[in-house]
Amino acid sequence: MTERGESITVVDGARDGRDAVDRGDSDTVIDRGRYDVLGVGLGPFNLGLAALLDGAEPALDLDAIFLERDPEFAWHEGMLIEGVTLEVPFLADLVTMADPTNPYSFLNYVRERDRIYEFYFYETFQLPRREYDEYLRWVAETVPTTQFGREVTHVEYAEADASGGRGESDEMGNDETDDNDNGMFIVEAVAPETGQRYRYRADDLVMGVGSRPAVPEFAREYADAPGDDRVFHTADYLERRADALAADSITVVGSGQSAAEVVLDLLERQSTGGYRLDWLTRSDGFFPMEYSKLGLQHFTPEYAAYFYDLPQSRKDDLLADQDLLYKGIDPETSERIYDTLYERSIGDRDPDFGMLATTAVRDLERIEGSYWLECEQRQQEQQFALETDAVIFGTGYQRPTPTFLEPIADRIAFDDRGRFRVSEDYRLEGDLGGADDGGGRVFVQNAELHTHGVGTPDLGLGCYRNAVIIDRLAGREVYPIDRDTVFQHFDVEQFADHAPVRTDGARPRSLDTE
Repeated sequence: MTERGESITVVDGARDGRDAVDRGDSDTVIDRGRYDVLGVGLGPFNLGLAALLDGAEPALDLDAIFLERDPEFAWHEGMLIEGVTLEVPFLADLVTMADPTNPYSFLNYVRERDRIYEFYFYETFQLPRREYDEYLRWVAETVPTTQFGREVTHVEYAEADASGGRGESDEMGNDETDDNDNGMFIVEAVAPETGQRYRYRADDLVMGVGSRPAVPEFAREYADAPGDDRVFHTADYLERRADALAADSITVVGSGQSAAEVVLDLLERQSTGGYRLDWLTRSDGFFPMEYSKLGLQHFTPEYAAYFYDLPQSRKDDLLADQDLLYKGIDPETSERIYDTLYERSIGDRDPDFGMLATTAVRDLERIEGSYWLECEQRQQEQQFALETDAVIFGTGYQRPTPTFLEPIADRIAFDDRGRFRVSEDYRLEGDLGGADDGGGRVFVQNAELHTHGVGTPDLGLGCYRNAVIIDRLAGREVYPIDRDTVFQHFDVEQFADHAPVRTDGARPRSLDTE
């Protein structure tokens, strides 16, 4: 970010993202021009948006660019464990649920990679996670609007005024804001490897910056310490697995899918490694994720609309009770863990494996080369300390407000818990563009769990959200917005279209007689 009054030079640059000379001159900002929409971050959701925008037929008159901090596409690299599959069918790729004919579909990917017969005989809906990652990389390399090695550092808004002159003051250090900037976002990005700075202008923004691994505060000094390779988050598992395997004892904390996958991998390697393996969770048990066909109807546009219309206090109460809809363990993973333990216990053998639920880990301390976990079994109110040589935290992810939004934070509406207020069509609310304004809007990807419900992080609903966003960007229907997709009714009015009901509070006469 440039401080006020600092002298900089803005020069024109090629819009394809390739500079004739990239000197890393931090005093020069290369101008990339104006776009209709700029995406910040390239996870599956924003990558899907880029693919749907580029693959639309007929072609859309929308100029888009998507910026990503990392030098190349990466999706949960630390959890691409051999033999692990997605929890959703391959139809939940980047585009198919909105447009099965889109050239960026998974089926077209296997066709282009000459793997379509291999996939045909594979006869499984759930893809290996490693292949899904390969598919995402293929799209990221093929779609022309992605740009890697560009970290967005600063976003401001130059507001249009009646005279067509200068809007809000420019915080990037320029002497004045270009008249052409009025009524649009000014985005500054930096190339992390060189320090070169770039400027982009965009009518609308779409944020898909993802989340960060959440390590408990008491363990961060160990997880972040150079050379301390035996305390880490599951997000870094593959990179640091060898260090854990060299330990005499390993403890995994957490009972979601990532923690369970790590436990299974360590369990299958235990006979070679010879380590003790323990698994702790503060939850009441090691429960499976809801994956029945009727339960999955919560991951639909209908449920998202129903949830959105509820009072926020009721939404918060509901989410607190819906963890197992999206945070539990895949039933197949759970079965494989149990079956492995059963096999290991034949002949009265001890699998050297411990599981303890309802147990909160309160602190971590390193003493004479070992780690001691201070724990409490919550139901018994029993405190104890556990010695271990390695600790792997499967404690989820957090989503802090991006710092690059600070210059426009006063325009953004937050609820009483500091969360974004998000409209039904995925816009940030506040002093920003409205649904049909054609500019000044900030759309969000996977930042609306508290407003839209449990389907927010689900890959299968990504196409629906992107279809809604694209229709807003284009000002017309580009992709169909699915409305009637499940058999379940969620609200009474919807159910009333099927069966005779009374909602006026009156009781049928027979109920008023004894």
